[in-house]
Amino acid sequence: MLHEFINWILETVGAWGYTGIFILMALESTVLPVPSELVLIPAGYLAYTGEMNFLFIILVSTLGSLAGAALNYAFALWVGRPFLERYGKYFFVRPELLHKTDAFFVNHGAISTFTGRLIPGIRHLISLPAGLTRMNFFAFSFFTSLGAAIWSLILTLMGYFIGGNETLIKDNLVIVTLGVISVVALILIGYAVWYKRKVAIY
Repeated sequence: MLHEFINWILETVGAWGYTGIFILMALESTVLPVPSELVLIPAGYLAYTGEMNFLFIILVSTLGSLAGAALNYAFALWVGRPFLERYGKYFFVRPELLHKTDAFFVNHGAISTFTGRLIPGIRHLISLPAGLTRMNFFAFSFFTSLGAAIWSLILTLMGYFIGGNETLIKDNLVIVTLGVISVVALILIGYAVWYKRKVAIY
């Protein structure tokens, strides 16, 4: 079943082109299990062979990611928030917790949304708390797009340079992912130090 699903993704990228990339990356940004690696690495290889345009892949991928994330955001805002405000106490989500989460995203929503887009397992979920806490949509869109564009660039570059070697992809994908997570950790540490100093000043 999984093998057939992977083959379907690869065939979609090849047959549907940019439209397929947009749709699959939009699905990847919702809660559906569409691995972005299986979409963008083959697309990067097609850019290497001249069948696709590298920059357009990044653009379409970023827009697709934003579309899927916006869908999550809207669902959390229009369905999730009212539900939790009314029934949250039955799921151990009391108003105090919602208010604390709101306050956190007011202060740290930008950095959370940006870095969350770069972490596997969190990337497609970070838009849910953003919607629940009513994060400014334009700020949400900007930082979501920024994180999605960087992740798309990394995977497309992998496909461009080593997309024809499956062994190299398997060997380097984990290294690249760990590298990205390490950079995210450094960004968060730097942000924490900056914010602590900012609070101390004021």
